[in-house]
Amino acid sequence: MGIKERQDRDRQAVRDSILDAARELFLADGYRHVSIRKIAERIEYSPAALYSYFPSKDDIFYALAEEGFRRLDQHVRAAAGRPDPLDEVRACWWAYYRFSKEHREFFELMFVDRSVPQITEQWTGLAFVHQMLQHASSRIQRCIDDGIFPSGTNAEVVMHVLWAALTGPAVIGSGCRLAPGEDPDALARDVLEVTLAGVRAGVATTFAPCTPPAPLSPVAPVSEASAGVRRHDA
Repeated sequence: MGIKERQDRDRQAVRDSILDAARELFLADGYRHVSIRKIAERIEYSPAALYSYFPSKDDIFYALAEEGFRRLDQHVRAAAGRPDPLDEVRACWWAYYRFSKEHREFFELMFVDRSVPQITEQWTGLAFVHQMLQHASSRIQRCIDDGIFPSGTNAEVVMHVLWAALTGPAVIGSGCRLAPGEDPDALARDVLEVTLAGVRAGVATTFAPCTPPAPLSPVAPVSEASAGVRRHDA
């Protein structure tokens, strides 16, 4: 191994350590309560050294978010490819729920934590997320084209409804909000089946999706924007 290859490997190892430490701290303490200094202390580096890898704490979040969405995409793609369009939609959204359990720290950062930066069009990973959303919508459109869902059904609306439906039991389960003996997986399965039944029955909807998709952050950021990208104090 040459010197450059070794340097690249070592730099990647440090970067991974930073992301691992940040993910653990964000989950344990909440995004807004974690500083660059606290992350540096976790891996026994100086804050200045971390800034040579990530210009800000927000950039660490964006790197984690991109990794999280790519892991989610792997789950969904593994579930895709069913010959029956409805089975494929069901399997792909169940994969989303499984992701919430198997990668809880990513799920909470991506969809639950209210203090994370807002994902905007300036984020370089947003094109990948848009592609994931397009794939999800196209699977639903297959059900419409095949007459499984009523004609006139809006695939974008159904995608948002399914996302909202499965996020509910995912959050309830991860927060241990059910009584002892109550199964969050059974609740999630029932929610998915009831939602799909409602779509098949042609239940009227009022939600109007934006085109292109709106920012994916749970809530607005808590700090001012800088250079077109949301920033938080480090």
